[in-house]
Amino acid sequence: MAQRNIAHTRANIGDQEPDPIRLPTAGYSDPDRWRLEIDRIFKRVPLMAAFGCELPEPDSYKAMTAAGVPILLTRTRDGEVKAFVNMCSHRGAIVVADGCGTARGFSCPYHGWAYDTGGRLVGITNRSEFGDVDTEHLGLTPLPAGECAGMVFVGLTPGAELHLDEFLAGYDEVLAHFDFADWHLFSRREIEGPNWKLAYDGYLDYYHLPILHQNSFGPDASNKAIYHVFGPHQRMSRPDPSLLELGDSPDDWDIDATVGGVWTMFPNVSMAIYRGESVLLSQLFPGPTPDRSITVQSYFLAEPPDEAAAAEAAEHADLLERVVREEDYTTCYGIQTAISTGAKQSFLFGRNEGGGHRFHSWVERLIGAEDGELGSIFASAASTEP
Repeated sequence: MAQRNIAHTRANIGDQEPDPIRLPTAGYSDPDRWRLEIDRIFKRVPLMAAFGCELPEPDSYKAMTAAGVPILLTRTRDGEVKAFVNMCSHRGAIVVADGCGTARGFSCPYHGWAYDTGGRLVGITNRSEFGDVDTEHLGLTPLPAGECAGMVFVGLTPGAELHLDEFLAGYDEVLAHFDFADWHLFSRREIEGPNWKLAYDGYLDYYHLPILHQNSFGPDASNKAIYHVFGPHQRMSRPDPSLLELGDSPDDWDIDATVGGVWTMFPNVSMAIYRGESVLLSQLFPGPTPDRSITVQSYFLAEPPDEAAAAEAAEHADLLERVVREEDYTTCYGIQTAISTGAKQSFLFGRNEGGGHRFHSWVERLIGAEDGELGSIFASAASTEP
C-alpha cells in the first residue's frame, strides 16, 4: 500500500472512478428505507463492536447499544468472547449499564436475577416463592460473536451465522499488524449526528478536508484519496510526501510511517490511525429516527501514557471531537434540513469520491440479498485494488 501511495505522490494524483454517480436524496430520510438498512444490514452483517483490549482478561465485559439492540460482551473464565442481548429473561430489564468493567457475574437491577459471564441464569430471588421454572433455558439470549485480529465482532440477530472470515475478505490479515488486543482505551464520548449514511459519507471522503476543515487541521491537507479495497471495507490514504523519504528497500522502512489514514470497516466503523501510536475509533449507529445517528468516539493509545503523553492525547481527542461535532456534523445537519425541502432529488459523487461509490454499492447489494446469499456475496468480493 505504501508503494502504491508513493507512486500516486510522485504523480500528484488520487484514485478516479470511471464516472460520477447520482444517489437519491430520499435515501437519507425515508423511514421505510431506513428500516430496511437496519434490518438487512445492521442486523445481518458482523459489526465490529470492540477492540480486544476492552475485554482484557477473564470476567471483563463491555455493555453497549448498537442499532437499538442492547448488547453485553463478556470474556469468560476460559478466555472466550461471548455476546448476549442485554435483557433479563424475567421481565426484560437491561441487566448491565453501558460501559466496560470486570465482574464475576451480573445481577438484574429490577428483581435481582443473577447471571454468570457465560450467560447462564445462576440465581432467582426468593426462588422457593417464585415457582417452578426451567432455569437451564432462562439464560441471557446469545448473539453470534467472534474475535479476530484483536477485534471483537457481533451479530445482532440471535441464531444467525456470522460469516466472519468471508466478511473480512483478508482485511484482518492487514489489521492484525496493529494488535488492537494490547492497546489502551484513553477516552470515550458520544456525538449525536444526522442520518447514519450522511454522517458516514464524510469518513470516506478527503475531498472536503481543506475546505470544511480550513480552520482546524485541513489547510495543508491534500483533497486526493487513495483507496485500498478489501471486500466491503476500505483503507483511505492520501498522497504523502513524507513517504518519499523512505529508503530504497521496504525491508528497512519504519512500518509506523506507512500506516496512517482512515481504515474503514463496513458498514459503520472508521479507524483514524496516527503512525501506529493512537487510533480514533468511530462507530456510527442509526439513531431513534431516520434523521439521527449516534457516533461513539473511542480514543486508544498503543502504549500506557505518562503525564506528558496523557495531556497530549487529551488535547488530540478533544480536537477530534470538536472537529466532528462542530464542523462535520453541523454541516451535515444543514444537509439533512435541506433534503427535507425536496429541492434536490439526487446527490452527486464525483470520480474522485470512490469511497462513497463503493460504500453505497454495498448498501444496495446487501439490501437486495437474501439471508442465504450473504456468505457467498462476501466470499466473492476478492481483495482487490480499485
